[in-house]
Amino acid sequence: MARIFSDIWKRFLAENIVGRFIYVNVAIFVLLALLDVVATLFNIVSPALYLKMWTELPSTFSQYIIQPWSLVTYSFLHAGLMHLLWNMLMLYWMGRIFLSYFSTRHFVGLYLLGCIMGGIFFMAAYNIFPMFTASSSQAYLVGASAAVLAIVTATATRVPDYKINLLFIGETRLVTVAVITVIATLLLLTSDNAGGEFAHLGGAFAGWLFAQQLNKGRDITLYINKAVDAVVAFCEKILDRTKKPKMKIHRGKHTDDYNYNAQKKEQNTEVDKILEKLKKNGYSSLTDEEKKQLFDASK
Repeated sequence: MARIFSDIWKRFLAENIVGRFIYVNVAIFVLLALLDVVATLFNIVSPALYLKMWTELPSTFSQYIIQPWSLVTYSFLHAGLMHLLWNMLMLYWMGRIFLSYFSTRHFVGLYLLGCIMGGIFFMAAYNIFPMFTASSSQAYLVGASAAVLAIVTATATRVPDYKINLLFIGETRLVTVAVITVIATLLLLTSDNAGGEFAHLGGAFAGWLFAQQLNKGRDITLYINKAVDAVVAFCEKILDRTKKPKMKIHRGKHTDDYNYNAQKKEQNTEVDKILEKLKKNGYSSLTDEEKKQLFDASK
């Protein structure tokens, strides 16, 4: 088992930033699913329920204030296997294209900006439109769709004529895919997943805004990446403190004197033994090493 985890960790480190985000999303999904399975077998409440409760994004501001981190953490949760699979496939395909025209830091910053903007659109919709009044207190948002759409829209804005092959359709411009996706989202704003569709719009807007501003020389993900750097540095500092400190020996003057005296005493003891042997058996009975020690001591 340890070897399996070691191999997975090596593969994770070998991946680019897109692959690492996919690994994290899949790992979280598998962990929560396993907790549900174990809880069901023992007929107890699953710990995954509490984890989701504190990491999914609520629609009410009163609940959000209690868990502000959920504006980011919700994007690493998924409602089911197909939900996860679709988002990760889109992230894999579009993420590779994105990295051909943007940097790794841009990917991290835009992914987080997309999920933040998607979360803001989601909460705004539930607190503005009367359609959501009856269900606002029970609505929660999960999924990486907003972040993925931010990546798609930014790439389509930067290279609108980039050609991709779609099943049953054939070669299609990337900007066409992005526009159709946005139009479909608008048409679904009153569907059963209306809150999710508003989040998709927020992610798409974030991607478009990012690409437009970057063309003007302004990187709107700059401060997000600085915040990420600060969090990473803080975590590394905490980990360093938890590591067992190595013992250091300070050799001061008194320590040096003690060592010298102990060494000198040991040498004198050896010389006394050699002299005793010399007295009893004569010089010829001494070994070469003993003769050398006796010669060094005589000097």
